[in-house]
Amino acid sequence: MTAPLAAVDRPASYIGKSVPRPNAKRLLAGRGQYVDDLRLPRLAHVAFLRCPHAHARLKSLDIAAATRAPGVVRVVTAQDLAGRYTPWVGVLTHFKGLKSPPQHPLVHDRATWQGEPVAAVVAESRALAEDAVALIEIVWEELPPLTDMAAALAPGAVPLHAELGDNLCFGRAIDAGAVDEAFAKADCVVEESYSFARHTGVCLEPRSILADFDPADGRLTVHCSSQAPHMMKEIFARHFHLPETAVRVICGDVGGSFGIKIHVYPDDMATVAIALLLGRPVKFVADRLESFVSDIHAREHRIAARMALAKDGTIAALAIDDVTGVGPYSTYPRTSAVEGNQVVGLTGAWYRCRNYRANLRVAFQTKPPTTQYRAVGHPIATSVTEALVDRAAAALGLDPVELRRRNLIPDDAYPWTTASGLKFEKLSHQAALEKLLTLMDYDGLRREQAELRRRNIHRGIGIACFVELTNPGPAFYGVGGAPISAQDGCTLRLDPGGTVTCATGVTEQGQGTETMVAQIVASALGLAMDKIRVVTGDTERAPYGGGTWASRGCGIGGEAALQGALALKANILDLAGAMLQAEPAALDLAGGWVVDRAGNRRIGLDEVGRAAYFRGDTLPPGVQPELVATRHYMPRQYPFAFTNGAQASYLELDVETGFIQLLQHWVVEDCGRVVNPLLVEEQIRGGVVQGIGGALFEECIYDQRGQLLNGTLADYLVPMAGEMPDIVVAHIETPTAESMLGAKGAGEAGTGGAPAAVMNAVNDALAPFKVRVTAQPISPWRVLAALGKG
Repeated sequence: MTAPLAAVDRPASYIGKSVPRPNAKRLLAGRGQYVDDLRLPRLAHVAFLRCPHAHARLKSLDIAAATRAPGVVRVVTAQDLAGRYTPWVGVLTHFKGLKSPPQHPLVHDRATWQGEPVAAVVAESRALAEDAVALIEIVWEELPPLTDMAAALAPGAVPLHAELGDNLCFGRAIDAGAVDEAFAKADCVVEESYSFARHTGVCLEPRSILADFDPADGRLTVHCSSQAPHMMKEIFARHFHLPETAVRVICGDVGGSFGIKIHVYPDDMATVAIALLLGRPVKFVADRLESFVSDIHAREHRIAARMALAKDGTIAALAIDDVTGVGPYSTYPRTSAVEGNQVVGLTGAWYRCRNYRANLRVAFQTKPPTTQYRAVGHPIATSVTEALVDRAAAALGLDPVELRRRNLIPDDAYPWTTASGLKFEKLSHQAALEKLLTLMDYDGLRREQAELRRRNIHRGIGIACFVELTNPGPAFYGVGGAPISAQDGCTLRLDPGGTVTCATGVTEQGQGTETMVAQIVASALGLAMDKIRVVTGDTERAPYGGGTWASRGCGIGGEAALQGALALKANILDLAGAMLQAEPAALDLAGGWVVDRAGNRRIGLDEVGRAAYFRGDTLPPGVQPELVATRHYMPRQYPFAFTNGAQASYLELDVETGFIQLLQHWVVEDCGRVVNPLLVEEQIRGGVVQGIGGALFEECIYDQRGQLLNGTLADYLVPMAGEMPDIVVAHIETPTAESMLGAKGAGEAGTGGAPAAVMNAVNDALAPFKVRVTAQPISPWRVLAALGKG
């Protein structure tokens, strides 16, 4: 029964009441502990003791010597934090069957990967904290590791987490069309197995966090290198039992992230918990060595794939079986299911084939957790698809370009729904491929390649077509219960001097967010860009938004900025019209002025601002200036705004040493409306370099005991400038009709397509020897092994 209106519980009104000032003595995080000493404490630094084993039981922990060490404030163990937080579990309801155990800031009784944090030393400096960590005496009982994915899923395998029953974290099956019938009737069937090595982000700036709990007002302020400040605010409030109003998160300019800095890490949560425990500011900055064993990893997959074709080259069916390892936990809050889920969803998606079967199995392991990393799943799906296309072309005696022409989704066939259920609004595969061939002079390169082969110089040409998932809507995470916003906001204010301050929910990690937003706002308001001030990354200054991930900054954040700027423009013209006794529709903004239809200057924006803020007495009666506007935007019509493109790699292979020299790389990308060509092209180039890293260099190498063997930059190879080719970028623009701006994303396309193009080029160079390489990274020893010289 509906309660009568008078009985409805409603907030009390404070108007007209004498409300006392909040007491300076506050409850510490609402847990009944009063803090009396309100002197401002000095910043303390945290260093972590990490487990040296892949799997071990904690037998004893003696912190006495560390506690007595110079400069030590406190040594914190799991017992000290018990009851002060809620553990987190990395599952989402729309991933049916996904499971993971609760995770904690510090190890309680069992560690499940080399690098898991066990204890924290808080000291006056990082150096003193590290010295004290070395004094902690700890006894471990080493347990059997679980490093191999297939072994983890084998019948009878001992579960890493007994309460879960087995080591299957997640599984998904797709079976569309008549796959068995298509294979039975096929004129040609090609099949191959592929492996992709686990690697990590190696950001220019390692992860960092500074948490400051002020007992005087009960507020927690966290400065952290995150991509999503509002998400982290919600997580800190939720798991440390704080009201949202008591938490502020600030993410300044972040030195690279690539998805590495959008997850919840135990050491970050421990740092916040320690700040709350001690009531003082506490800072943690990961060093490069611990980053290798504490940052998330990605890309560890083994895939068996088959493709069926008719004799005219039509792809009749595609089937893959993907096994991937995700470490001991599914990461929170985005989970570790997404990469594998996107591999099976994206494979073959840009071709017309309607018969598709995929099976995904996600295994627990005793290695660091894996999850979303730049171009989540795309490099794997593209590499598998495009490698099979090249194999099929060779089997049918067709040029690999011609086979793609015959199977790509036609540019006039949209909207299109793929066999896996993805919805494409409008793409340009055929146009992108043709533009790529012209850009690289494909026929000329083939003639050059043939001539050089006669001189025993082995060059390869690799082509890769692809799609990129951008601008994710609420069906991506929010529907599963994650505190991850699909919308973004932008608040704009005309200041008295005629400048505009713009606060946006998208964040800056070096990709040019601030420049992009300033361009959009300046263009809408007719201002020079130096008149626009962009503020990002502060939950108390920026409107609520999802942050920057999945190439959403321009497509979602940029649209919010455009809508906000247009709303502010309308407000300015309304006010200027009243001041000038002119119709707002007859006015416009240009060069910092209100102008008439003929372009004549009528009044400066600085004068409009000063009148609104300081000289309201000069305004006509009834005019209330409103020179602040906020708008939000969230895509609704399509779950994602897909982009597409094509890449090509040209390289030379030394068959005596196995070394590969990259000669040139080409990209044609369709990311919708291009707001800033230079920023887009540099995003694509950076992505290509990162993709080349995965294709040729990067690999986290583990032994059978789960020990990382190359956890330094002396041993872990990353692509260097001297090894990179010239990267030529060209554009096609197919704007999305869902937004006024028409922009999609571009941040991950380079990474998604480059490994496939490079692998195909390597195998093209190896074609005269009738051998192939199907494992990434394609190291010299793998090339020599394929040639029988290893």
